[in-house]
Amino acid sequence: MAVRQEYLDRAMPRYLGVPVDTTAPAWTTAHGDLHWANLTGPALAVLDWEGWGTAPAGYDAALLHAHSLLVPDTAAEVRRRLGHVLDTPAGRFAELVAVTELLQAAARGDNPDLEEPLWRRLSGITG
Repeated sequence: MAVRQEYLDRAMPRYLGVPVDTTAPAWTTAHGDLHWANLTGPALAVLDWEGWGTAPAGYDAALLHAHSLLVPDTAAEVRRRLGHVLDTPAGRFAELVAVTELLQAAARGDNPDLEEPLWRRLSGITG
């Protein structure tokens, strides 16, 4: 599994700081670690499949969008192209999962520069 329900139950309330239903609307197969370092171009190839498994539907799109937040034009383009996934109840839930994971990573010292944009995105999802 790329994401486990037990993790959602424990981590979402802790790192999001808001009451949230931790039940995913749907689960599907996912890469599990989709960010820019795992994509190549100009011919698209997706690397690093060691974390693939089951995750909330929309998780890969949500994770790629969250990893793009430091570059607003890129985040807007990801959202434009993947909005059909992200702008659904499952997609919004997947964004909460991605934000949870990245806020937890920031708390450990990984990608601390993402913390502020993640809080802004959380406000956009829950606000």
